[in-house]
Amino acid sequence: MPLCCEDAGISFFDFKKHGKYFDHMTLALQLGLTMAGSIVLCFFIGRWLDNWLNTKGIFIIIFTLLGIAGGGYTAYRQIMELTKSDED
Repeated sequence: MPLCCEDAGISFFDFKKHGKYFDHMTLALQLGLTMAGSIVLCFFIGRWLDNWLNTKGIFIIIFTLLGIAGGGYTAYRQIMELTKSDED
């Protein structure tokens, strides 16, 4: 009776050989969550300010745009960090 899967003839994904694939997949998931999180957080900050100051949506617009810009900048930095480590 085999003690591990390789003894039974079952081969799994070689993480050492295809490690960059998982790095890039992780980056793609992280970028989406970073963008969504920053936009949603800034939207709710703008909504709270609009309710507190009795304005009609101006802070929602301003903070949502700031969330898009901040999320985009963070995503850019993450991509540049990964490509720099790929070159090394």
